[in-house]
Amino acid sequence: MPSETLRISEVFFSIQGESTWAGCPCVFVRLSGCHLRCTYCDTAYAFHEGSQRTIDDLVEEVSSHRCDLVEITGGEPLLQRRVHRLITRLCDLGKTVLIETSGTCDISACDQRSIRIMDLKTPGSGQSQHNLWSNIDHLTARDEVKFVITDREDYQWAREIIDRHRLTERCRAVLMSAVFEQAPNSDIAGCEGLSPRLLAEWILADGLQGVRMQTQLHKLIWDPQTRGV
Repeated sequence: MPSETLRISEVFFSIQGESTWAGCPCVFVRLSGCHLRCTYCDTAYAFHEGSQRTIDDLVEEVSSHRCDLVEITGGEPLLQRRVHRLITRLCDLGKTVLIETSGTCDISACDQRSIRIMDLKTPGSGQSQHNLWSNIDHLTARDEVKFVITDREDYQWAREIIDRHRLTERCRAVLMSAVFEQAPNSDIAGCEGLSPRLLAEWILADGLQGVRMQTQLHKLIWDPQTRGV
């Protein structure tokens, strides 16, 4: 029987730039397609670009790298239902599989051996109305939650969500990152950058416990517009 396929934007080997896994070598599998249009999206090319590839082919390419950390990302990877076959195949091989997903798709179907890094969309993203709040009930001590902060309003919103849902008790890590400037294009509205120092000062002033500030490490290593890193 022919192997099932997924629409793939790119596969590459790089340094993990975000989450508690930042700094680790990682193989990235970026799926095509996304139903959101966040103001700050830096992978809008994945909305439209891509080609069909078999799951067998993807497993073979991932396995060709001497690396046990794999991230399934997008776009929004959970829009393609067959992605769960890929996740399970990689978990069966003993890979540590990270799933970078928005908070707008059901995460409950993901292989329980995987690690969900779920981005709850803030008001500044322009997409917060799409958050699927029932996902919070499915978070485990393996998972991580991320907030991309565009301004003070986003920060206060995130702080309230963290408290209301006791996120620091539910999952491995709660992450906050200051948004990078993103120019508008035909797909997204664009976004001004937020000073990381300003975000750090807010976190310190409030004495937030259990929250980890992060950067996008890959954008500090390479030019922020560089693809395949």
